[in-house]
Amino acid sequence: MPDKIDYSLLDQPHILSFVFYPREDYTPPPRNAVDYSVPVEKDASIVCRFYPSGKNAPSILYFHGNGEVVSDYDDIATLYNRLDINLFVADYRGYGQSGGTPSFSNTVADAHVIFEYFRDTLKSSGYTGPLFVMGRSLGSFSAVELAVSYTKELKGLIIESGFASAGKLLMYLGTLVSFPRLEDFEKANLDKIRSITIPVLIIHGEWDELIPFEQAEVFYQTVGSRDKKLLRIPQAGHNDIMLVGMEQYFQAIKEFVSSS
Repeated sequence: MPDKIDYSLLDQPHILSFVFYPREDYTPPPRNAVDYSVPVEKDASIVCRFYPSGKNAPSILYFHGNGEVVSDYDDIATLYNRLDINLFVADYRGYGQSGGTPSFSNTVADAHVIFEYFRDTLKSSGYTGPLFVMGRSLGSFSAVELAVSYTKELKGLIIESGFASAGKLLMYLGTLVSFPRLEDFEKANLDKIRSITIPVLIIHGEWDELIPFEQAEVFYQTVGSRDKKLLRIPQAGHNDIMLVGMEQYFQAIKEFVSSS
């Protein structure tokens, strides 16, 4: 396992204000879903929403993109359920009904607590299908962290509209990178991706205007998994990728969770 990365280097106010956009929007779960409150610190809990499909179905722990909240997935989850996939969507601190203030450090740390809660809750409720983790955009941080840490428990990793370089991400977002040991940080980040060995599916829009497609290529070339696939969605941007390439998008996910 690679050396632990000190994400506190990124926890500077001028960086955090560009990366995290908490929304406190919340709507009650639809009839077929249930919310869980996951304690991550004494005074902070993360709200997650579970959309079940079947006890024997594969389950995906999903970390959403910036500016999104779990209730945004009420309709999208039905598309996963139609493929017989259980979807467990996690918020971040300060998003939806989750308490606290988000940072890089606590987002990565919270991912471990959320995964263990996800795993244990499914097991105690009689769910026996394989477990996967998925990260969209900002959610890549959390998903990669878990893919490195729980190789024996996770059957695969899905990265959608994600990134391999944190430094370049900050440049794409329009903020100046000004923290010590940037080169060391970037090397450690790539080493972490290189250490991933579970099957990986990478989905990215060809015309992504926020995180260019080249970041998907870097991730694909760097990741250590032998079983890996890169799906480019033609003419898709960052926020319309699912709409533009819906058939390809979900066919790839269906095949991935069925074969891993």
